[in-house]
Amino acid sequence: MLFESLGIIGGLVLLVFGADRFVAGAANIARNMGVSPLIIGVSIVGIATSAPEILVSTAAALEGKSEIAIGNAIGSNIANIGMVLGLTAIILPLSISSKTLRREYLLMFLSAVIAVTVMLDLDLSRVDSLILLSVLAFFIWWIVQMAKRSLYTDPLVGEFEQELAEVTSLPRSILLTFFGLLLLLAGAELLVHSAVALARYFGISDLVIGLTIIAVGTSLPELAASIMSVIKNEADIAVGNILGSNMFNMLAVIGVPTLIKPTPIAQEVLSRDLPVMFGLTVLMGLMAFRHKEGRFARIEGIVLLICFVLYQFWLFSNITNI
Repeated sequence: MLFESLGIIGGLVLLVFGADRFVAGAANIARNMGVSPLIIGVSIVGIATSAPEILVSTAAALEGKSEIAIGNAIGSNIANIGMVLGLTAIILPLSISSKTLRREYLLMFLSAVIAVTVMLDLDLSRVDSLILLSVLAFFIWWIVQMAKRSLYTDPLVGEFEQELAEVTSLPRSILLTFFGLLLLLAGAELLVHSAVALARYFGISDLVIGLTIIAVGTSLPELAASIMSVIKNEADIAVGNILGSNMFNMLAVIGVPTLIKPTPIAQEVLSRDLPVMFGLTVLMGLMAFRHKEGRFARIEGIVLLICFVLYQFWLFSNITNI
């Protein structure tokens, strides 16, 4: 058990460090190619920050552990809203002024609806995977088009220009991206192997491991990025990271592993996990956009964090009662 626990910790450390370098490298490659900061922020950074979830779920699917992939996608969405957004708002209340984020929230909501719809038959096929990935491609295209129209008016522009002000050379950016990818691959492999071994030791299902340890672990890069963003007074970026990550979780983190290995869906995913995820998604929208200018107060952050903690307690209570 000691080696498995150390393996999980080591895998998480590699994922956090790898994600940071992969995101920085990918963003700088785009900057060297003349891509605008806003487009980099809403598309390339969104893809890069979801790399840990995608690689972990792909590694799980290759190991024949598709339930880990499904749990990781759903659990990461719950962790991003309940843990990441909750903790970030508690540290510093967030004010959202970007109209682009309102559109991104709509896409995140639609992504959840589409993912839930393809899961209703308790089976994920390659056709379902192609649907999810096609929707993702269309959403990315649409986001880029909207970003192009907002290049001089959206408050996100200033935040991304500040965040991406220092541009490294193209060769160094490519090296940084490659190094980050290697760390991500190593972290994903180590985390999946260790988590599966730990699950067997305690008699925990692959689904619950995906919903808890792996989901929280792969959400750590989003947590670090969001906290750093609010410290730098870049609240729109902090919220945008969560919206983009959740959209990719529903469409890519489920779609890519399913393309590798179609999988059945456990009944409790529909009766327990998806309602929690969907409920938090709706709650996030009600909290943020019920005002003319979106914002998350500390009390709202506390509510989100309590929801996350109660969900984790629910999962582990069920394990104890088995």
